[in-house]
Amino acid sequence: MPIAVGMIETKGFPAIVEAADAMVKAARVTLVGYEKIGSARVTVIVRGDVSEVQASVAAGVEAVRRVNGGEVLSTHIIARPHENLEYVLPIRYTEAVDQFRT
Repeated sequence: MPIAVGMIETKGFPAIVEAADAMVKAARVTLVGYEKIGSARVTVIVRGDVSEVQASVAAGVEAVRRVNGGEVLSTHIIARPHENLEYVLPIRYTEAVDQFRT
């Protein structure tokens, strides 16, 4: 099963919370983290099967649109990321999220 990484960047924290909630409810993905970028930009990161991540990101984008003032700044999905990325970027499964791993 190919593992993918899905990301949604929004403007504002309430929008990313709504997106993350919708993402984990819509598909069998694991929320592995979020990053505050600055200037109210926040990115949420999920991992899972490629098709599940695609469905999850789509649901997250729709959820952001329902938030007053919510704005999607960018989205991206990487299928089968290189293992080196996991050691440099905050996209790997950690002990804190391992219990939710799909």
